[in-house]
Amino acid sequence: MRRGAGNGAGAPLHPLITRDPVSGGALIVTRLESPQSGLVIEGAFSLGWIGCLTPEQLEFVGHLVRNRGNLQKVAADLKIAYNTARNRLDDIVAALNVPNEGTGGEGTGGDQERERRTTVLRRLSEGEIEFDEAMRLLER
Repeated sequence: MRRGAGNGAGAPLHPLITRDPVSGGALIVTRLESPQSGLVIEGAFSLGWIGCLTPEQLEFVGHLVRNRGNLQKVAADLKIAYNTARNRLDDIVAALNVPNEGTGGEGTGGDQERERRTTVLRRLSEGEIEFDEAMRLLER
């Protein structure tokens, strides 16, 4: 540990990104800094389960926690249909069930992606999700 220069308590913070924007791979945290004291801790830290989710999914989890798990209230807050909220929660659960990188599931990445996209398209064709929601899910 060492003291760093700090970026000032008033500096704007960027939202947390959870995937490498170039390769889409996992990220690690290598530096933590306290704006108040300037304390800096360097090392290799995992994002844990947070690293499995997109920023949009993290925002959804925040709404879910603030509403004490009441999905109907989350849907109302976000002005979306209950089924859309449920589908987003299902996507989060699926993202959290994906094996961690480097633990033996490397060969199935393309198959998992193809299955995920097929599921999104099936849900769209069956009317479970709307077109905009399907597009959002396919862009990941």
